[in-house]
Amino acid sequence: MAQQIIVRRDTNAWNFQVWASFALAVFLCGLGILNMPSERLDRAFLALGYFFCLSSAFVVSKTVRDNQSERVDTQAWVFQVWAAFAIAMTLTAWGLFRMDIGAWEKGYMLATWLFLMSSAFTLQKAIRDKHEADLLDGTADAAAPTAGGSASADS
Repeated sequence: MAQQIIVRRDTNAWNFQVWASFALAVFLCGLGILNMPSERLDRAFLALGYFFCLSSAFVVSKTVRDNQSERVDTQAWVFQVWAAFAIAMTLTAWGLFRMDIGAWEKGYMLATWLFLMSSAFTLQKAIRDKHEADLLDGTADAAAPTAGGSASADS
């Protein structure tokens, strides 16, 4: 008797909420940076810090997920990923708190930054869950045959 595999998928409502939260977080961070009462250089620093944090959050999420069942990355790569994330978060926090802006502006920027980080981790998980479900039921792009022939696991 063949074993039945149950493929779990997120609901459309959940996917909408994940994407909407991420878009809202990016919008609110951008709005705060553009309207912050500080020097252009400070705003540019904060924008770069947020981008560094965002990209390193996606890399941390992917690395953790890739290595959940067995180690596929080198220890040096895993260390570099976590170090980059820690550096991004530390430098961004330092930059934000050293800025000469009011307490409520710092509070707003802190809240939007944490919202951005949280929504980035959630978005990355939702995307990866969808990809893994697609692989299980054979609808992923990687499993689909190409125009020139069939797809193989080696390509």
